[in-house]
Amino acid sequence: MSKDASSMIFPTLLSTAVKWARKNSLWPMPFATSCCGIEVMSTLSSTYDISRFGSEVVRFSPRQADLIIVAGTITTKMAPVLRTIYDQMLEPKWVIAMGVCASTGGLFDTYSVAQGIDEIMPVDVYVPGCPPIPEGLIHSVLHLQKIIDQGLPRNPAEKPTFEDAKEAMSYRKVISSSYVATPSGIISSGGK
Repeated sequence: MSKDASSMIFPTLLSTAVKWARKNSLWPMPFATSCCGIEVMSTLSSTYDISRFGSEVVRFSPRQADLIIVAGTITTKMAPVLRTIYDQMLEPKWVIAMGVCASTGGLFDTYSVAQGIDEIMPVDVYVPGCPPIPEGLIHSVLHLQKIIDQGLPRNPAEKPTFEDAKEAMSYRKVISSSYVATPSGIISSGGK
């Protein structure tokens, strides 16, 4: 090691600092086209306050955003515009498909509706539900932060299964790692 201690420590600390900064300063751009847009607005409000997780700087310019939240139905006429917006975003960029319409086309199984935005761009996180709850969007942002922090390769996410979509609006079965919800009440899985 050299006298100024720069041989091994500095690159490790710099990469850690860059990951930390990227993780905690996601600048989302909402692309809300229908009822899921109301849930995005709800998540940005003081009730759920997504700014606690570093995503409060909402940008409406693709050149200033690194996360696009696609919420709602995307028609085939909107698809080229959405792809242009995605292409204008700077790297690294991430995509959240919020709601069943953005994920799979939803109940609009017609020629004029894109059957999921993964036909247009790679999707990092899917948020199932119709409409998805604000906690689902917060969970997806936290999941995306975990992906960024661990430096995982950017693999397109898998679409939610029918069972995942059906259970998206139900009460969570597991509240935390140590407590489990049952019909008779909440019990501790650690034996306490």
